[in-house]
Amino acid sequence: MFKTRSIWILALILATSGISFAQQADVAAEASQPSQEAVEDAAAEAVEEAAVQTVEEAVEEAAEQAVESAGIPSNTRIPLWPEKVPSKKSSDEKDWPTLTLYLLPKTQSARPAVVICPGGGYGHLAMDHEGHQVARWFNSFGVSAIILEYRHAPLYGHPVPMMDAMRAMRTTRARADEWGIDPDRIGVMGFSAGGHLASTVGTHFDMGNPISSDPIEKINSRPDFMILLYPVITFFSDYTHMGSRNNLLGEEAEPNLISYYSNETQIQPSTPPTFIVHSYDDKVVPVENSMKFFQGLRYQNITTEMHILQYGGHGYGLAPNDPTLNRWTKCCEDWMRHLGLLK
Repeated sequence: MFKTRSIWILALILATSGISFAQQADVAAEASQPSQEAVEDAAAEAVEEAAVQTVEEAVEEAAEQAVESAGIPSNTRIPLWPEKVPSKKSSDEKDWPTLTLYLLPKTQSARPAVVICPGGGYGHLAMDHEGHQVARWFNSFGVSAIILEYRHAPLYGHPVPMMDAMRAMRTTRARADEWGIDPDRIGVMGFSAGGHLASTVGTHFDMGNPISSDPIEKINSRPDFMILLYPVITFFSDYTHMGSRNNLLGEEAEPNLISYYSNETQIQPSTPPTFIVHSYDDKVVPVENSMKFFQGLRYQNITTEMHILQYGGHGYGLAPNDPTLNRWTKCCEDWMRHLGLLK
């Protein structure tokens, strides 16, 4: 009985430390009669060392392993419009929209993908914790990711960010075969004002322009699913984030544009399934934004899951150092799996 238990604990230690199967056999033979105290101490030490690794480190390690054999290196940036950029106001390339690719290796089965819209109040972009970190997280469980660096204030307002986001969806779908992506499993994700942009795509998409001379513009821009983190949804004054509204529409916004971009009023039966996360104590973008969107989705009988967290405030991204807030990531992965997006 004791010998069996000792060898079982020893196997746990070796599996945790990454020793090969052959090495496990050698060590097990040498240690066939260890003392119970020594084995239990060793097991405890191994578990303690494994626990030191943070969630963020685990995601990065898994993502690096997943993409090491990809044809296109991670963090590769490409122009959203390779040639003429519509509505361009600047000759500086840093002001032009781009896509940053985190593509997984092509396999026999095409992969799902997500276009990520970082937040920033339509005045800047939180490219790290709402962009690169999130892309690596998606890679860690088999999803390719594309970060959209869209145009914003002070140079660009309506309709340019939406134009960029629609183009990102079309481009990803048009190049799906080249990038090893399933064109029917392409979602959009957004944080804060990026969540407003993502929900705008999900409620204002079109099926493409069949007479366009640009083949990408012929492709539909509808996301197959949406993931929204503490999103700006409404532009009506009661609950909106006024900074985002002013940056997109100007301080003297026309009433018809306020209604047009209040996305809780723009939901249609073909709006895609949606996963929403918001914090009850968000003082920047009130939780009512997500609640209104959830109610609108439910009214249209659209598959929806919403998590209202007790705390967290605003702008926490993956929340890698908070195991309570970070639980939304596992819930999101489970939701994608339940919808059949992960195979």
